[in-house]
Amino acid sequence: MSTAWLVTGARGQLGTDLLEVLAGRPEDTVTGLGRAELDLTDEDAVRGAVRNWLAGVGDGVRAVLLNAAAYTAVDAAETDEDTAQVVNGSAPGWLAEELAGHRGGTARLVHVSTDYVFDGSATEPYPVDAPVAPRSAYGRTKAAGERAVAAAGGDATVVRTAWVYGRSGGNFVRTMTRLEAQHETVTVVDDQVGSPTWSADLAAGLVELGARDGAVPPVLHYTNAGQVSWCGLARAVFEELGADPGRVLPTTTDAYPRPAPRPGFSVLDGSAWVAAGLTPPRPWRAALAVAMEQGFRS
Repeated sequence: MSTAWLVTGARGQLGTDLLEVLAGRPEDTVTGLGRAELDLTDEDAVRGAVRNWLAGVGDGVRAVLLNAAAYTAVDAAETDEDTAQVVNGSAPGWLAEELAGHRGGTARLVHVSTDYVFDGSATEPYPVDAPVAPRSAYGRTKAAGERAVAAAGGDATVVRTAWVYGRSGGNFVRTMTRLEAQHETVTVVDDQVGSPTWSADLAAGLVELGARDGAVPPVLHYTNAGQVSWCGLARAVFEELGADPGRVLPTTTDAYPRPAPRPGFSVLDGSAWVAAGLTPPRPWRAALAVAMEQGFRS
């Protein structure tokens, strides 16, 4: 069966990789909408865009919407929570409602969420059914989006991820790559732990999930496997660049206060992803090596 795909947030870091993965499916049709094409704060525009897209999906064709759009300015959201709430909280619900009403709910939504819905106080990886307890405006609005998707019903899966980096856009790995060339030493927090996730791997996983036949779980976690601190990740980046990782110096979160609180522990339990029969994510260190070779030395 061929598939019609709609990617929202298509010009962003993850959206760019989603379009690249989907380009390898010539039997499918792909529509990508970025911020310039779709204003997620405009309910009529959001609903209209989905309806127009669905109207062009022929009989016998699977329809899948990959929602990679989000208000991701974590610190800015602390003083702009109303806007973040519309983009992260309300818009996913509008998307889910439109899909749930299409041909008896036969269109699928894959909605990307975040580790920030948790409080970051755990010492073991968060399972998919762990209670959400966001500490930031960004986390609160993303949790609201999860609830909106669930309330709409239909064929929908929320996929939480964390510490995403890619070839486009601003991200930690690109920043460390730049700073290695500019500074003799860099100082990075060593008391926040998570699972670095290459957006190309995440994109491939989301497409695999979207194309999956049959029912899919309502909530899943996808990150590259394993865990490390931000300092440890920075040292790994230096190693990939052939630089001395000892040039990365550890510090604490308290030494670098930010408007939005950061989770101290962001590791997500990915066992439900594997149990669903989906491809297990590779270790974060292996993914970083490939990412650096393919995306950060070009």
